[in-house]
Amino acid sequence: MNPFETLRFAVGGLAANKVRSALTMLGVLIGVAAVIILLAVGNGSSQSVKDSIEKLGTNSLTVSSGSGGAFGGALGGGGRRTSSATSTKPLTVDDARALADPASAPDIKSVAPEVSTSQTAIYQGTSHTVGQVVGTYPAYFEASNSKVDKGDYFSADDVLNSRKVAVIGSTTASELFGTASPVGKKVVIGGTPFTVVGVLATKGGTGFQDPDDTVIAPLPTVQNAFTGFGPVSQILVEAKSADATTPAQNEITTVLMGTHGIKDANSLDFRVSSQESLLSTQSDTNRTFTVLLGAVAAISLLVGGIGITNIMLVTVTERTREIGIRKAIGAPKGVILGQFLAESTLLSLIGGGLGVVAGLIGSHFRIVGIKPVVIPESVWGAFAIAVAIGLFFGSYPANRAASLRPIEALRHE
Repeated sequence: MNPFETLRFAVGGLAANKVRSALTMLGVLIGVAAVIILLAVGNGSSQSVKDSIEKLGTNSLTVSSGSGGAFGGALGGGGRRTSSATSTKPLTVDDARALADPASAPDIKSVAPEVSTSQTAIYQGTSHTVGQVVGTYPAYFEASNSKVDKGDYFSADDVLNSRKVAVIGSTTASELFGTASPVGKKVVIGGTPFTVVGVLATKGGTGFQDPDDTVIAPLPTVQNAFTGFGPVSQILVEAKSADATTPAQNEITTVLMGTHGIKDANSLDFRVSSQESLLSTQSDTNRTFTVLLGAVAAISLLVGGIGITNIMLVTVTERTREIGIRKAIGAPKGVILGQFLAESTLLSLIGGGLGVVAGLIGSHFRIVGIKPVVIPESVWGAFAIAVAIGLFFGSYPANRAASLRPIEALRHE
């Protein structure tokens, strides 16, 4: 029997049980689509976080209180590096002033201490809870790569005079003002009126906090209105260039060891994080996350393969007499084996093809706030694995059919 006749018989066998064949293909379809979409979600999450970190600039450094993690200070504390650190001294504005001294830190371009809180903003009866109200210096905008889309930044003079002015994020602007321009308008934040002087360009990104839902105001104004004149949350430092990041990091450590009275470099009560280190940590985390998602999706493919085995075993049982007749009139074992292998492979081939289409369509929609980014290798890989599963899981039923003795098969009712 030539390959075309084998394929024709396989199509006829599947068409004889349309519902059963469709359900089997559906299992393969779900498995392939799950692999493509879940890997795309993992890749999209990784890309989104990477883009968000890179938007801060390659020469930005973040100084946090404590040494328990890269984000220890911003989250309200952190662990100590070693047991020899007896206490953790919080970061202060004086620390920022010391870092801004060019004699002590010649590789540092600018320094911006930060305090942050969350407050409710109100404009003409419209209320919105702002994710992050930041008090800082004008140097913050360049160091964090925050560009103004409308209006302007606040100035050093605004900081010195504790003026109640603010630059707001695009999300905050749309929530409070809709499509109207917020520049020059007054908004009440936490009971304190602020004049909006600028609106930041949209940064975008995913995660628990929208980077565009923010209000940035002069440091003493926010301290006086909300946080008090105590420690700062963190200090954002901008090195003079990307190549100067490492020397600047060393200078920060030396200066803060002096201001904090630390003699032992193993007993630091602060942590300096660069964008490069954050990217490295994020990449490792997301790689593991993507692998786990791929493993979960692969289970769906395995279940689809088991479904093919079950359906083909049922098919062999139902067509036992047909197999006996064909063998009795001279059909060799290879022909019977080829026909049932062709049927199982055709099931996985069609199901896999439809799964690829479903996966690519599904990847165009946001999933839990993440824009999936399809990995081309996952498309071809999932499809190839689906076809291989059809061959592998169909081989046992096909071999069983080919091994039936003609006399026993003809006796079967």
